[in-house]
Amino acid sequence: MKPVILVLLMAVAASAHHSFDAEFDRTKQVSLSGVVTKVEWTNPHVWFWINVKDESSGKLVNWGCEMGSPNALQRTGWTVATMKEGMIVSLTGSRAKDGSNKCNTSAVLVDGKRLGAASSGGGQ
Repeated sequence: MKPVILVLLMAVAASAHHSFDAEFDRTKQVSLSGVVTKVEWTNPHVWFWINVKDESSGKLVNWGCEMGSPNALQRTGWTVATMKEGMIVSLTGSRAKDGSNKCNTSAVLVDGKRLGAASSGGGQ
């Protein structure tokens, strides 16, 4: 492969990944509990979604929760089977800067065990 093509491919791959501080606000901490609706165990980050009951409206709100890479999670004891749809989990994390229902998770309580989330934001 020509060097120019390699450089272009590396630039595309690098732009696909974001900085923690570009997307999440460390000063806006959230604590959530809910039922897992989806888990995506993919690079560059593992994501899971939970239904959380909104305190003011009583309606269920689906939150997207980012964790570290699959490799980093595996090094801390996670496996693909650690979290499954239908489980009730609790978490702490940093909310998305745009105010959407997304967060970067710093720790997750799964089956009574507190697990780090290999977050790029630290704070485990």
